[in-house]
Amino acid sequence: MNTEKDAYLRAKEAEICAYYRGLAPHYEAWMRRWPYYYRRKQELLQRLIPRPGRVLDIGCGLGQNLAGLRPEYGIGIDVCPEIVEAARRLHPAAAHPNIEFRCMSALACGQLEGPFDTILLANSITEIPDLSALFEQIARLCTPGTRIVQTTYNYALAPAIRLAGRMRLAPRHPVQNWLTRADLANLAALTGFEVVRDGFAITFPFNIPVIGPLLNRYMPLLPVLRYGAVLYYSVMRPPRPPVRLEDCSVSVCVPCKNESGNIAGLLERIPEIGAGTEIIFVDDQSTDDTAAKIAESQRNHPGRAIKLTTGPGQGKGAACRAGFAEATHDMLLILDADMTVMPEDLPGFCAALASGRAEFVNGSRLVYPMEQGAMRFFNVLGNKAFAMLFSFLLSQPIKDTLCGTKAIWRRDYEKILEARAHFGGVDRWGDYDWIFGAARHNLKIIEYPVHYRERVAGETKMTKRLRNAWTMLRMCLVALRKLRAV
Repeated sequence: MNTEKDAYLRAKEAEICAYYRGLAPHYEAWMRRWPYYYRRKQELLQRLIPRPGRVLDIGCGLGQNLAGLRPEYGIGIDVCPEIVEAARRLHPAAAHPNIEFRCMSALACGQLEGPFDTILLANSITEIPDLSALFEQIARLCTPGTRIVQTTYNYALAPAIRLAGRMRLAPRHPVQNWLTRADLANLAALTGFEVVRDGFAITFPFNIPVIGPLLNRYMPLLPVLRYGAVLYYSVMRPPRPPVRLEDCSVSVCVPCKNESGNIAGLLERIPEIGAGTEIIFVDDQSTDDTAAKIAESQRNHPGRAIKLTTGPGQGKGAACRAGFAEATHDMLLILDADMTVMPEDLPGFCAALASGRAEFVNGSRLVYPMEQGAMRFFNVLGNKAFAMLFSFLLSQPIKDTLCGTKAIWRRDYEKILEARAHFGGVDRWGDYDWIFGAARHNLKIIEYPVHYRERVAGETKMTKRLRNAWTMLRMCLVALRKLRAV
């Protein structure tokens, strides 16, 4: 039914369409005039969307951002038919058979055949007259794994951007909504969306050799100075309905290196969770009788799903990868064999995943008081220092970077493996692989507080603290370069 509001929105869209109809003959010239800015913007989007999959680009303009992502399948929509025709001319089907362009209102995008893995709003959200209606339409096109990526001009620079338009240094976009970070987060929350990651980018949109790339890479990361960047970006995830934990199966990987004295206790204390729990012991080239103890436990517990596999002897991370190669259940969990994190906490990790509030659950040992002797003093200090650094690198708060207990959906585990290859495979423990992988693919990270106790039997493997600290610092430098500094 048509209402006065519908007529008002159509009139606003007609104004935007008329503006771009006039701009269409000159749009390509603007892009050729400022190639550095448009290239940096594409690089930002490629960093934010490492695996775009099926992409919907709302307000696609000339299609340069959609084509730059190289999606499996992409559709760009725009309200102006002349702009759509220009996009088709620049990206013909013969050269881009997996991309198409349609003339369509953003407020009708829910009629498209979804779902999409990525929904892109590159400097278009400020020109859409009803943002609540937009997010309601977008929600129809999402799976739980869909990510909505938006860029917009920095609200703080509105006067400078208007001035640049009047001076013909930039196109005079018909900006209707100057949105702050809080505005965007609030608009998303109205329809159940959640901001997972955000930040600023492109301090200098001009090509200044050497200096420009350096400043553009690091100034947007610095307090205060970042508010001088041209663009603000955010990555959002759609509402994720909870599932019943009783319907989910669980694979628990227990890497073991000379943990003979802990095997019996582990089998007694690891609970049955959800629809079924398999326990995957990885004997990582032990020199004691760990493997024999695991085989004995298999015989003593015929009613439990217990697997034994062999690790390559290259550290905990490699042992866990060997274990998860054998996993068959819905949720993947890591539990250290020393039981410094109590096995009875595992259902809490699973419940956090099932609730939909988290996609990666990281244990935190730094909330409750530790047992005396559970962690050395300098290890505590190091963990707290690296936690502050990680929170900065990930744009998500992290309190404990090296807790051995973690949980993720099996469907997302491939993203962890992809990220390990991307970051260079430096991490021997695997903790950073998981944290960086979750951040790279914009998974929602939540920490689950655990009680950290002194190990039951055996000796700690966390020795050579200075060498380990150097390895951790190298990983942070890699993350700075490949995750934050665009």
